[in-house]
Amino acid sequence: MNRKMMKSKNDKSIYGVCGGIGEYFGITPLGIRLIFLLTMPVSILIYIILVNSMPDSPRIL
Repeated sequence: MNRKMMKSKNDKSIYGVCGGIGEYFGITPLGIRLIFLLTMPVSILIYIILVNSMPDSPRIL
């Protein structure tokens, strides 16, 4: 199986990074958002890198 981590179009708050990470690992995006919130100084830089490097996923209705 060749899976790619992509930004989520269906479960997104800002850019869909946390939703995409949650879909990739099979966990809720809320948990990813809480991890980013608890590690705020480092996670802002990581989030900016992921927004620019993760491809958009196709929208599924």
